Parts: sequence; structure tokens; C-alpha cells
Amino acid sequence: MSQEQQREPIAVIGTGYVGLVTAAGFAELGNEVWCVDIDASKIERLKRGEIPIYEPGLAESIAANAERLHFSTELGPALEHARLLFVAVGTPPTYSGDADLSAVHAVVDAMPVSDRHALVMKSTVPVGTGASIRRAFAARGKEGFRYVSCPEFLKEGSALADFRKPDRVVVGDDGDWAGDAVVDLYAPLGAPLVRTDVRSAEMVKLASNAFLATKISFINEIANVCEETGADVEEVARGMGLDERIGAKFLRPGIGYGGSCFPKDVSALKLLAGNSGYHFQLLNAVIEVNELQKRRVIRKLQKHLGTLVGKRITLLGLAFKANTDDMREASSLVLASRLQGEGAIVSAYDPLAEQEARTLMPGVEFADSAIGALDGADAAVLVTEWPEFQQLDWTAAGERMAGKLVIDGRNHLDPAALRDAGFDYEGVGRGS
Repeated sequence: MSQEQQREPIAVIGTGYVGLVTAAGFAELGNEVWCVDIDASKIERLKRGEIPIYEPGLAESIAANAERLHFSTELGPALEHARLLFVAVGTPPTYSGDADLSAVHAVVDAMPVSDRHALVMKSTVPVGTGASIRRAFAARGKEGFRYVSCPEFLKEGSALADFRKPDRVVVGDDGDWAGDAVVDLYAPLGAPLVRTDVRSAEMVKLASNAFLATKISFINEIANVCEETGADVEEVARGMGLDERIGAKFLRPGIGYGGSCFPKDVSALKLLAGNSGYHFQLLNAVIEVNELQKRRVIRKLQKHLGTLVGKRITLLGLAFKANTDDMREASSLVLASRLQGEGAIVSAYDPLAEQEARTLMPGVEFADSAIGALDGADAAVLVTEWPEFQQLDWTAAGERMAGKLVIDGRNHLDPAALRDAGFDYEGVGRGS
């Protein structure tokens, strides 16, 4: 307990996915954490113990460490108690594809003149943001305010586990007390440390996500070739993944990546390169493959059903991945829109994301169960790999459907079991 008492208090500005998980993780380590957000209603909910997002284990962690977590709309208490101010505000893409840094700039503008505080950037920002922030500080007589780039690598659905056992901790700084303090904060986690300059730390995050997105688009391209040649991409990926130079992770074919990170960061890196005078050809292809992958589902439906006018198509799963309620850049959004454009009636079910989906998917009929969503359906498209869809009684589902076609967009189901139940089954790249 004495070691816990020695851990310094920190502040977290922004209480979204990254901010709340970071706050909960450091509270578990024994830090007092001062959480700040401009959304008063969100802060009131957090004070009542209500967690505004779904992330496995997060509500339990925050409840268990409630005495170390302080929530406020005011920056003053955070500045009073903490010298390290972790910035975890949103940096969504603009219409041009650049990151919208308005929330970051608002935080910078709110900082006082100080030689004992440091901003620690968790938000994903373009390379050069740290330099521009330090120029802004200097122009306003705030040269004493330190800056550290400490990008996050949390995966939605396993974010707390990722905080507790990170692959690496990246700290970009000027080699001063602020960087040392951030290194000390993460030391108990025992992760490999990359201590580097600010620009390189900023690039690590963008490059990592762009590479993972490239790996996904590559295996999707292989899957598409497998469909033409009769090979099974699951077997191909298994054979590839055993090569330690390649590895098995992110060799899961499907209907494209989504979420709050990959689409945004791939576009941001492409634009960063373009703005710097370099044409990043590979990322153009990665983005194009990802968009086309969603549309292949429409062609598969048409192959079996002909015209989709008046056909009832059920989307099983809406969130961009399982174990989250996040609908940002979800494949279901594109699919629902394209299906409706083809004249189809779209029904849908998701165990967590329905509330958010309702605001984004006008005209879609929502059901409170998978079996209910399949009532009268001519075909089902599995969009999100929720475990409950593997456990569904497909024989019973088939009796309630008007047609017996399943397009498995995540290769999540057992093809043999579905065919035995009388279904026409199509996965992604699974040959014949």
C-alpha cells in the first residue's frame, strides 16, 4: 500500500473510450485520477457510477476504484492536483480526411502559464502536432509547459486487458522530467519501452494502424482470389500465419475493417504523406479494397436471389466488431444503405449497438433477438462476429425464414452445419 501511496496523481482530459480506460487503468495501479470533460451530463452520469460506453470489465474496474477517480467539468482541480495531464479527446476525420484537432487546440488554449505541468498526448494526432503545440505554447509565453507524445494502442473489446499488459509503451519527448515521469507511471506494467522523439512517437501510432489495415486488406484480396480459384482462405491463412515473419493475427478475412481507428488513421497517414509531397500508393489500394469488400456482399446476394427489390435481408450484428457498442465506420452502415438502395427491406439485430444504430440507420427494422430478426427473411448476412450467432439454432431459424441463404461476412459460422440444416452458405474466400 505504501507503494500505491507514492504514485503521483494524474489528470485525464476527455472521458471517451481512451480516457476512461486510461483513467481506470491508472486507478487500478494506485494513482489518484482527475477526469475532466466538457460534457456536463456525461460527468454527472460518471459521478453516479453510470458508464456511458460499453467495454468489458470497465464498469467493474471504475466501481472498484471509485475512491481514486474524480470527475469534473472544471480544469482547475486537475491542474491543482496533477502535473501530468493526459489528453484523450476525439480527433475525428474532417471531410477532407484530415484529423479534426479542434478539441486538442481547445485543451492547449485552456492551459495556464506553468513550468510544472505537461500535456501527455494520448489522442491520435498527425505527425508534427507536438511541434505545433510547442510553438503555440511559446507564442503565448507558456514555454515552461512540457509536452509528451504517448500514443495509445487499446483495442475496443479488450482495452482494459491491453492497458494492463501492453505490447509496448511509446514515449516521445525532449528527454526532460515529463518524459521521465510518464516512463515511471508505466513502469509497473513491465512493457517494452520505446523512448524516442515526439515526431517518431506520433508516427508509430499511424504506421502501426496503417500496417494492420494493410494486412486486413491483403488477406481480403487473397480471399477474393480464393473464391475465383476454389481455394479455402482459412487454410491459406493458417499456412501463412505459422510463418513467424507474417504471424496469424489480422489474417481474418471478412467484409472490411471499421471502427474509430483504422479508417481514420489510414486516411490521416495518406493525407499526411500527400501534404508532405509523397504519394502513398499502397494506402490508396488498402482503402479501395476495404470499400469494395463491403459491396461484394451485395453481389453475392444478387447471385442467389436475383433482384433485391422487395427482398427481406437480415443483418446479424451492427457494431464494427464484437464486444463493443461502437458504430463508428461500421460495415453495417454501408450494407444497410446499399441494400435499401437496391430496394431491399432491411431488418437487423445487435445485442449492444441497437440504440446507437437506430440514430444512424433510418428505415431499418430492429428486432430484440436474432431469431426475431430472421422472421420472414429471404437471406441473412452475418456482419459482426458475436458468439451468440454461433450458438443460434439455425434449424429453427430456417423454419422461420422465407429463404435459406446465409452470407457469412466474418467466416464465423460452421459451413457444414448450416448446409446440413438446408442453407445455401457463402463465406469469404472459403471456396466451394
